[in-house]
Amino acid sequence: MEALLAAFAAALAPQVLLVVVAASVYGLFIGAVPGLTATMGTALLVPLTFFLEPLAAIGAIVAASTMAIFAGDIPGALLRIPGTPASAAYTDDAYRLTQKGQAGLALGTNLVCSVLGGLIGVAILVLAAPRIARFSLGFSSYEYFWLALLGLSCATAVSRGSAVKGGLSICAGLLISMIGIDIVTGTPRFTFGDTPLIAGVSIIPVLIGMFAITEILRKCATPAPASRPEALRLGALFAGVGGTVWRYKGGVARSSVLGAFIGALPGAGADIAAWISYAVAKRFSREPEKFGTGHAEGIVSASSSNNAALSGAYVPALVFGIPGDTITAILIGVLMMKGVTPGPMVFVMDQGLVGAIFAIFVVANLLLLPLGTVAILLSQRLLAVPANVLFPIILLFCAIGAFATNNAYFDIWIMLAVGLLAFALEENGYPLAPMILALILGPQIEESFMQSIIKADGHLLAFFSRPIAGTLGVLTLAIWLAVALLALRSGRRAAGAARRAG
Repeated sequence: MEALLAAFAAALAPQVLLVVVAASVYGLFIGAVPGLTATMGTALLVPLTFFLEPLAAIGAIVAASTMAIFAGDIPGALLRIPGTPASAAYTDDAYRLTQKGQAGLALGTNLVCSVLGGLIGVAILVLAAPRIARFSLGFSSYEYFWLALLGLSCATAVSRGSAVKGGLSICAGLLISMIGIDIVTGTPRFTFGDTPLIAGVSIIPVLIGMFAITEILRKCATPAPASRPEALRLGALFAGVGGTVWRYKGGVARSSVLGAFIGALPGAGADIAAWISYAVAKRFSREPEKFGTGHAEGIVSASSSNNAALSGAYVPALVFGIPGDTITAILIGVLMMKGVTPGPMVFVMDQGLVGAIFAIFVVANLLLLPLGTVAILLSQRLLAVPANVLFPIILLFCAIGAFATNNAYFDIWIMLAVGLLAFALEENGYPLAPMILALILGPQIEESFMQSIIKADGHLLAFFSRPIAGTLGVLTLAIWLAVALLALRSGRRAAGAARRAG
């Protein structure tokens, strides 16, 4: 008990709390602007950490990333433009709820579930950090290949409409992810002689193009003015949220645990956790056909998962000094700059710092509730801006976000080109969710496959030679078989119905 009180006393010290609150406001702004990701916001904080004590520097990074992941939900719900990649999984559901006049339910559910997921993730971080980190260290390239392929297979669960069109969308995403330098031969591919494409296509300009540019084009193509929800008030913001969260409380618990586990796997991150949790929620839902049409269950599961994944990513970072994602990679650099070496010995030599870090997580997630509420209410001012003024401003922010990714004008052209492509695909019934997921997971699948096939000397059975890899492989193949059988059964039913109708 004394150690717990000491940890919270250190986390709530005035100089530390002031930094945490300031970083929280900064993180809310970063997450709410499309293109400015949590990773980018964290990186911009690094120069400021030079002047801070170790705990205050860690608190700034934890608070900013926690707030940014949630704030990405706000433009997703109001404008169908995810502020961060982790918000992309449930943007359609949140936006369609807003169109139905339920913006308060969408954003209130996002906020409450983000807080709950973050707190559950912290509990898992505190109680099970060494065990989860030890398990993730057992992953080789074989396990990472199957895990990424399993995540890509979830695209078949989150896509709506034709399975063939969903598959083609996946292929388009994989094709875009392959642009650049071949990781084995080192030769350029699909660059068409353009030097900027040698570095590949960045995910941020693509995400902005898929959602923001597509939505702007859709608004321009719609003769009638789009309906806008009524401005929210504090009482309306949380109306119905308690009942919704309680109804899907099992999904909150399941997705939070799943998100924390995925976050603990190096390189996975909150965006993959959100996609997988969304797919799992749809698989076990009693109303899977409602997903993507404005259904709160998907929002509950995915928003719980991505915030829990933030805490999970600190497991390998603190216990073994292995970054769980890009944010914790930055954190490790800051700690080492402060003379603290992450690893098993930090739990022995500096238990007070570790306890204070855990307390910082709790404080940041609790601050998310009041500060997130203020951010949502302030964001309602967007609704009073006329569309002919709002969308040019959004387009400007999108261009800034795309440019800021690599400080390259070429990324703005990528954003525009992908936006036109995505608009054409969506207008013809091709789902964008599988394409996004394939773009995120494509490089990891290719790299893990090439490493594994080289180690296995071309023997495919080696991919099933390890217990965890074999389990993931069998599970992935079982999903493929189930999808094929369901598609075959649906085809036979459709053919039989056509014969009876004729």
